[in-house]
Amino acid sequence: MTNLDPTGQSDLDTALKASSDLLSLQSTRAVGPFALAGRVRNEYDRLRGALESCGYYGGTVHIMLRNGKQGIAMDGMSSALASWLGAVPEHDRVDITVRIDKGPLFHLGSVKLVESATGVAPHLTPDQQKAFGLHTGQPAIAADVLAAGGRLMDALRESGHALAQVDKPMAYLRPDTRTVDIVYPVVPGPILDVGRISMEGLKQVHQSFVRRRLSVHEGELYQPSRIEAARQDLTTLGVFSNVSVRDASSKAVNGTMPLDFSFQEGKRHSIGGELGYSTDLGARVGASWTHNNLLGNAERLRLTALITGLGGSAQQGLGYDVYADFFKPDFLESKQNLNARIEGLRQLFWSYRQTALLLRGGITRPLAKNWNGNFGLAAEQERIEQFGVSRSYTILSAPLSGMYDNTGVGNPIEPATHGVRASINVTPSVSLGSKGAGTSFFAIMNATASTYVDLHKLGISPPGRSILAFRGTIGSIQGAGTWDIPPDQRMYAGGSATVRGYRWQGVGPQYGHTKYAIGGTSLDAGTVEYRQRLFKSFGLAAFADAGQVGSNSMPFTGTLRVGAGGGVRYYTPIGPVRLDVAVPLNRAPRGDSWDLYIGLGETF
Repeated sequence: MTNLDPTGQSDLDTALKASSDLLSLQSTRAVGPFALAGRVRNEYDRLRGALESCGYYGGTVHIMLRNGKQGIAMDGMSSALASWLGAVPEHDRVDITVRIDKGPLFHLGSVKLVESATGVAPHLTPDQQKAFGLHTGQPAIAADVLAAGGRLMDALRESGHALAQVDKPMAYLRPDTRTVDIVYPVVPGPILDVGRISMEGLKQVHQSFVRRRLSVHEGELYQPSRIEAARQDLTTLGVFSNVSVRDASSKAVNGTMPLDFSFQEGKRHSIGGELGYSTDLGARVGASWTHNNLLGNAERLRLTALITGLGGSAQQGLGYDVYADFFKPDFLESKQNLNARIEGLRQLFWSYRQTALLLRGGITRPLAKNWNGNFGLAAEQERIEQFGVSRSYTILSAPLSGMYDNTGVGNPIEPATHGVRASINVTPSVSLGSKGAGTSFFAIMNATASTYVDLHKLGISPPGRSILAFRGTIGSIQGAGTWDIPPDQRMYAGGSATVRGYRWQGVGPQYGHTKYAIGGTSLDAGTVEYRQRLFKSFGLAAFADAGQVGSNSMPFTGTLRVGAGGGVRYYTPIGPVRLDVAVPLNRAPRGDSWDLYIGLGETF
């Protein structure tokens, strides 16, 4: 058995344990005396290397072996070690104790950068000198010295020095002053622009489209960060399984560095499924088929068919949702995307029965860092039955929205651990009703914001393991009263999007003491949720929701409903599978006593 005495310095102890052969090999089968003697002698060099890597160049390693039954000890440096080990009875255990005298910490003495060809110091900009970061007097830690060379290399290349070289440093030990002098050989090379850009591997995707999309261009300053950003941007198109880029030459070509982009196209067609369940909306199940490169310019066509309302306390029967989505990137200009949908649906809620045909189209584009905007047009032809009366509506609207997201999470299913998500939406609308419904003009306005706090910042848990999540929603409809607005355009609350523990449309004005929701013209809701990761793939959540729906256009009116509950998570490569149970704390008349929610991804 091997025991390594702690030095009292955690980073040094970690380096010593990682370097120790005796520790890593003690769990293997027993070895012969000569093999063990060899490992012991090699241990001195390994541990001295770990000491020096942490700046302790005068340290001493002591290794003592003891045969417990006989009470005899042997120094690991003894020339008689192998003979001593050979005399230990076969079934006796040998205990090994390793003790470190780390000695004084050495510091950097002189730090020089020299050009290999001339032997003189290269001319560096202030940013490059700051990136290098080594200076006289700092601890002589090997990882810091080596990292400085990597940072300088990155800084030089980012300044256009595409052929820059920073070789391994030469170190000169000065025991008398307990310092280490460092000399770094550097070859900055010339400043280059981006040269000819070649593209390989494009088959179904048009090269002209990729070149228009490419955010780095010939003649621009060579900067690896911009080149990598261009590569990553191409991967977001969804038509490539891999995009790589490399320098296409080992030397400058007329003052430039040519680039070679290589592409591996993904599958053009894919099939997916959708499954979800909650006790209020019941189960929804369906499938989708996607063409990922319809016209050769990364256009996407997705056809989806869902059966909805399979059970559920807010449902009166089966419904359907069938739609076709079309997405075209870089519509008219770069980073401006076109989205269009045609949809047919039937929903049989307790509050109303709806059969509708919808047409929607919109343009989404970035507005600023972390900000995106959307403007669209929509038309809906529907027939709604509510309280035994059927009416037809034609609704025309022009939705406008802004979205902010600095969570750094590109996949909406992946849980956020920090940052803010927010959206604000304004939808001017006109409803052309059938006889008895009339015409009305109104504007639907709502805003939602969520934020995520990693308790690691408070020193409570490891990063990403314990998260507090907050969500707030506020909405108002201006320009018309409740009864002048088609039922599906009114505001409702209840369910996973607002107040869990209450069925969908179970919060807000009800028709007498029935399960029929009237809907309202204002809404406000808030959530606080604690999320805790357990082990590798499991997690728990606890939450409290509150919200209300009012009959006038001013939020914070109506009857406040509060729900609370908890759930479990199972984390998969594509996102967490969520199971939540919630109960109402002030149950509405004829409301559910509890609700269950199952889905993929967090609720927000």
